[in-house]
Amino acid sequence: MKKTGKSLAAACLAVVLAVSALTACGSKNAAESTPAAGAEANEGGEKVLKVAMECSYAPYNWTQPTDANGAVAISGGSDFAYGYDVMMAKKIADTLGYKLEIVKLDWDSLVPAVQSGKVDCVIAGQSITAERLQSVDFTEPYYYATIVTLVKTGGKYENAASVADLAGATATSQLNTIWYDNCLPQIPDGNIQPAQESAPAMLVALNSGRCDLVVTDKPTGQAALIAYPDFKLLDFTGKDGEFQVSDEDINIGISLKKGNTELKDAINSVLATMTKDDYNKMMEEAISVQPLSE
Repeated sequence: MKKTGKSLAAACLAVVLAVSALTACGSKNAAESTPAAGAEANEGGEKVLKVAMECSYAPYNWTQPTDANGAVAISGGSDFAYGYDVMMAKKIADTLGYKLEIVKLDWDSLVPAVQSGKVDCVIAGQSITAERLQSVDFTEPYYYATIVTLVKTGGKYENAASVADLAGATATSQLNTIWYDNCLPQIPDGNIQPAQESAPAMLVALNSGRCDLVVTDKPTGQAALIAYPDFKLLDFTGKDGEFQVSDEDINIGISLKKGNTELKDAINSVLATMTKDDYNKMMEEAISVQPLSE
């Protein structure tokens, strides 16, 4: 779940490109269904849903060399994207009758890409924060995450049972995320290091010993345990001394250009057919097939 404005996403690179129209018609059902409002046909008569993500944030999204497990080709390259976000994008595109196009962008480029119309939406583990809502619109949540801490097994903080037990720790997390902006300041006397540019960089910092711990969300933490077996996940949720976070910090949504209510309503109609259990099962599947490294 990344992410404030990722407060899981705030600073945004300016991306000023021509507004791209939603355009596709994909599957058999799609041919008979009504295109989502606002869609336009391209030269080939297809409707294309352009979805942006980092493709480097397992288990939400990652890059892999083949289309194994149903991965989708990344626009403009030879690699493929997969993960929870891609699985969700495929479900939305298939249901609405779009051809799916995955656009790989840096985290800070995601919001500007939506604002400019370079992409139609972002499915990338973004928290639905008040800050981000000033720049883009959001669908209903497509995942609900919890905050966890990762430490090294055998380390000073491996038996911590609350945020208070992390006192004095050297800590870091990902840039422009609620983990870094909201959670790390809650650690008493914490030695907060500069934010890392990506989730993988955050995990490398912990693995290399440059910090005692990192704060992230549960899916990211669970995925990290596969790649780094000597990590330990601490979850204080529901206990005395948990990280204090709001619903906006843990509700993950799909962002769209402000005013694009037709696409927003169309996507929400798909999400309305799913439950939290559906989301959790999909996330478990993503974690089970993620690569050990990217």
